[in-house]
Amino acid sequence: MGKTIDIDIGIGIVTIHDNYMVSVMHEGVTVSVEANQILIDIAETYFKDKPFIYITHRNNSYAVDTAIYNETAKIQNLIGFSVVSIKGMALTNASIEKRFFSKPFEIFEELDEAIAWSKEMCKNHLQK
Repeated sequence: MGKTIDIDIGIGIVTIHDNYMVSVMHEGVTVSVEANQILIDIAETYFKDKPFIYITHRNNSYAVDTAIYNETAKIQNLIGFSVVSIKGMALTNASIEKRFFSKPFEIFEELDEAIAWSKEMCKNHLQK
């Protein structure tokens, strides 16, 4: 189990693990550029100079400002991004969002699959 952080502006919860972080956003929120900056700050605090994957577990329905992907992609040690959901609309949105992100971006139906992918990505990255 990782360290859990309640994002102080009430948008969701983030759990930090060795080489990945998992966010679960609250129902109905919008992940804006401002909210995304908090997520970036968390990533820079817990993964300083260490490769990691960002996993968003979309249990709830919420909106994402696609402008966040440009800033998120600038995190040097972020090596990939994944969306986990079984909801049709979330999967459709993720496939559109994928076009706005310049690093590996995968979509999964199970959190375990995303975690396995993140571990493999980090292992491969460190072997280069």
